[in-house]
Amino acid sequence: MKLLNELSNWYFSRKALPYWCVLLVDCVVVAISGYVSFYITHSGDVFASSFWPLTRGLLLLILIFILPFRLFHTYSGILRYSSFVDLQRLSMAILIGSAATCAVNLLFGDLLSGIGILILDWKSLTVLFCIVSLALWLERVLVKTVFDVFRQNAATQPVFIYGVREGGAAIAKSIRNDATVKYSLKGFVSPDDSMKDAYLLGVPVYQDDEKLVEIMKEKGVKAFFVSPLQTVHFREREDLVNALIDAGIHILMYPEAEEWDGHTIMRRLKEVDIEDVLPRNKIEVDLEAIGLLLKGKTILITGAAGSIGSEMVRQVALFQPKAMILIDQAETPMHDIRRMMAGSFPDVEAVTLVSSITKKERMESLFQKYRPDYVFHAAAYKHVPMMEDNPVEAIQNNVYGTRVIADLAVRYGTRKFVMISTDKAVNPTNVMGCSKRICEIYCQSLNAAIAAGKVEGVTQFVTTRFGNVLGSNGSVIPIFREQIAKGGPVTVTHPDIVRFFMLIPEACRLVLEAGTMGRGGEIFVFDMGKPVRIVDLAKRMISLSGATDVQIVFSGLRDGEKLYEEVLSDAEKTAPTCHPKIKVAKVREYEYAEACANEERLFEACRTFDDMAIVKVMKEIVPEFKSKNSKYEILDINEDVDE
Repeated sequence: MKLLNELSNWYFSRKALPYWCVLLVDCVVVAISGYVSFYITHSGDVFASSFWPLTRGLLLLILIFILPFRLFHTYSGILRYSSFVDLQRLSMAILIGSAATCAVNLLFGDLLSGIGILILDWKSLTVLFCIVSLALWLERVLVKTVFDVFRQNAATQPVFIYGVREGGAAIAKSIRNDATVKYSLKGFVSPDDSMKDAYLLGVPVYQDDEKLVEIMKEKGVKAFFVSPLQTVHFREREDLVNALIDAGIHILMYPEAEEWDGHTIMRRLKEVDIEDVLPRNKIEVDLEAIGLLLKGKTILITGAAGSIGSEMVRQVALFQPKAMILIDQAETPMHDIRRMMAGSFPDVEAVTLVSSITKKERMESLFQKYRPDYVFHAAAYKHVPMMEDNPVEAIQNNVYGTRVIADLAVRYGTRKFVMISTDKAVNPTNVMGCSKRICEIYCQSLNAAIAAGKVEGVTQFVTTRFGNVLGSNGSVIPIFREQIAKGGPVTVTHPDIVRFFMLIPEACRLVLEAGTMGRGGEIFVFDMGKPVRIVDLAKRMISLSGATDVQIVFSGLRDGEKLYEEVLSDAEKTAPTCHPKIKVAKVREYEYAEACANEERLFEACRTFDDMAIVKVMKEIVPEFKSKNSKYEILDINEDVDE
């Protein structure tokens, strides 16, 4: 028994037996099949009297069969992974070997018998074909079965696969065919009723219903693989996702950003993070139209080292622009962007500039030298509590910086200016959101002035609004992840606070799409999907981490924060576009002269460094700006009293 275990461990720890071993076994099978077929078609006495001539004939038969074995490489395959294709090739080799033997028998039969070599006759060759085919097939099936049984009994982890089509089958085959994979397949899960009570690859197919997780528990399943073709549908099954997480079952999914390759699927499956299971729909964009817009053009991106800006850099670079002018005031992140461009896009000229967009002379020198065709304006201060305490900087960077870049774009003939705004600009409750609304007002009024001939220029201004992006610098998910790693507590501001979330790449693709379809003056609003309760997000992240003792504490709403973000205010209407995820907001429009005068008043207030005076002017420019959880609420009270 010990020897048997050592032999099995030796064999199953190897990638495969040497090809000559497989060939030798196949030749032995052919010889034995020859003896059996001759015995069946002749009497025992004839078999005994012809044994040695037959033996010499079978040696010749083996030599003949080696040629088709070589032609079809029947011995090169790994027996434990034999497939139907391997059996087909084996059958062709046997058929050709039998036909060649018939030809030798026909042409040289008398000569060979004269020297004591007995070649099988027609009847024996027919039986030989059947027997050797069955024997060689059984040889491979037996090895495969033993291998599967051995692995099933080894220290493997039971798994279910979500999806029964090509993607699910590819995962199943990878599990069974890769000796390095320590999983054993216990079942498939079908999202519909089309395969109810069916079996696939020898294991049952279960329905995606309320009993599923209990069945998995009974079978000791600890891993759940999601087929690449079922990723979107699986995310929509929030109750199943939550049940799996609560049961401690690890969910593994295929990275959506990568092209599905069935041959490498197991190596790329990864355990999900919170970003992977948040419900959202797949976003498609017109890559061809975007490519026509950007290829061979000079593109300027502000805030190029930030979360959105850096992803914009990566996505724009894919379309082979002539040059990219990248601006950010953060030195180390810009160094990372420079290295990324040099390594990933060496053929694209990339100018990386460490500077603030508020330095008008520096920005003008760039526009004068490179004359960008398109500007993607992502630079902004975005953290609500920080800007609530620093309204001067919010106005200086967000409002004045936007005006500098917008005016230079017009002066130097930029074709299109795409400004990235925020859902916090809708009915703003904080300084940051209001500062972005003022930026929207200026860009839209400048576009209208150009269209009316009041300002000379060709630039089209397009604004995009969306909410929180997953994984951005300083966003809630990285903060929660850090708190969980430290053992907690996880701090949530309020039990009822909700937010919309979108992946950074998805948001940037929609920005590019909006930039393509925009004709100037539009404020495009992105469909952010379903809102997510932040406390539920925290609970999911804790469960996914495997932690059992991390507590959630409520810290109270921060300055300027509201329970929910609006995508559009009640006073606004939207119009559809050709993209189902993008709508056009109809907002109150300002005359360009009025927008300029308002900003001049705001800049004058900033020179006083008086927070109350600055915010007072902001509220006059944007009447819907009502502060929440902020010291500036007193201004709203005074305004109500004055009225």
